[in-house]
Amino acid sequence: MTSAAMVTGSSDRVPYRTIITLCTVGATLMQALDQTIANVALPYMQGSLSATYDEITWVLTSYITAAAIMTAPVGWLASRFGRKYLFITCLIGFTITSMMCGAAQSLTQMVAFRVLQGVFGAALVPLSQSTMMDIYPVEQRGKAMAIWGVGVMVGPILGPTLGGYLTEMYNWRYVFYINLPFGILATLGLIFCMPRSFGNFGLRFDWIGFAVLSLAIGGLQMMLDRGQNQDWFSSTEVIAEAVIGGLGVYLFIVHMITAKKPFIPTILFKDRNFAAGLLLMFATGTILVSSSSLMAPWLQNLANYPVETAGLIMAPRGIGTMTAMLTGGRLSTRLDPRKLMAGGILALAWSMWEMTSWTPDVAQWTIVITIIVQGAGLGFVFLPLQVLAFATLPPQYRTDGASLFSLFRNIGAAVGVSVTSSMLAHNTQVLHESIGASVTPFNRALQDGGIISRMWNPAHAHGAAALDQLVNQQAQIIAYIDDYWLMIFTTLPSLLLLLLLRRPRLGANAPAEAHAAMD
Repeated sequence: MTSAAMVTGSSDRVPYRTIITLCTVGATLMQALDQTIANVALPYMQGSLSATYDEITWVLTSYITAAAIMTAPVGWLASRFGRKYLFITCLIGFTITSMMCGAAQSLTQMVAFRVLQGVFGAALVPLSQSTMMDIYPVEQRGKAMAIWGVGVMVGPILGPTLGGYLTEMYNWRYVFYINLPFGILATLGLIFCMPRSFGNFGLRFDWIGFAVLSLAIGGLQMMLDRGQNQDWFSSTEVIAEAVIGGLGVYLFIVHMITAKKPFIPTILFKDRNFAAGLLLMFATGTILVSSSSLMAPWLQNLANYPVETAGLIMAPRGIGTMTAMLTGGRLSTRLDPRKLMAGGILALAWSMWEMTSWTPDVAQWTIVITIIVQGAGLGFVFLPLQVLAFATLPPQYRTDGASLFSLFRNIGAAVGVSVTSSMLAHNTQVLHESIGASVTPFNRALQDGGIISRMWNPAHAHGAAALDQLVNQQAQIIAYIDDYWLMIFTTLPSLLLLLLLRRPRLGANAPAEAHAAMD
């Protein structure tokens, strides 16, 4: 399963490179935004579509699951039909299904349209990444990945902020309608400017491999998305999804080992840089979305910031990411990319460590500085990782590799969000009970007869409610701190993976490095 060559000749003579770059980055940004932009609008959708809370979460689950399943076959589809035609088809389909989501009149329609949106949107990120690597020469690849990475990294960060603004100022439907102008412009640009690519119509599709991989991805993704709402393994649904996912993983591994031409080329995993890069991408994915998904409720529920102010406070995180990626794009060809990644990992760990000391009265400038450093850390990890992982990979496997990278990033994000949200809910309950055990009428703080004892008198309904609210707040503060410590212990071990990465030599030695990495 090899991807067809998109350009003939040298990549430094590609016409309309700037227009192609703008179109591919726009497509990437649209898909990345739609992963999180609908989160803020869920309560408004719930009322408009007459759905319960459990039902409305399928708006997110359906899209994420469909996109995860359809990410894996992108490499084969690009080889079979040609990258340009697949890219344009997916862009048109994504734009149309976005409009259908905005016009949905019932929950059934919304879920069905979100599934279709996920199917078409799955290919946009890997196709745009492989396109950017093809139209730029090796010495400019760091710059190319920096430009492309802005869409991937900033999209999930700005999604909740943009979604909240559109919902408040206009209507929740504009969360989807906003894709129309960008989709049209990107499609027209690719139609007229992207070099033609030719597909191999003689390729055969590995239906067994795709079926078992779909079982694995679908089952695990559904388990992670639905687990928190269904109380995890006390739910028959979650147990069934875990069994299906585990069975799919086992069957897929067996099929990969025994099949003559497996669904995903096994040669990808023989490249040490690429294999280590997949693990690093998974670890980065766990932090990328979960850190922002924790920050938004912390600002609104604990620090009592209005939703608009919370969005503005979170915006500098995206600025830090963009600055780091653009700076890293210039430095990645001059410095050892592994050093940039090590600095990024340490910056991430420091930001999480700083957040373990936060209380609701922390200064606003402290929050802003910390999340800027956090965003910069993500940027310095993400960009050099793209350069190193694909540096030794043969060009015909770039689309397959980009698909796997997107898949591992999405699965990492799902695992990170599920684990942190589950820990937050569980630890809040446990800590509430632990703290509440010491809050009795015999506590000296409630016996001094002053204003505190009268305001928090557990013998009266108002005092008991105020006391419970205070205990719950303290329990949440500690639960958030526990989540940040978990992120630290997830981030720091990634430093060991840097030892597996090799810095390839550019120029004439690059092909030799690529073949050496396969041995």
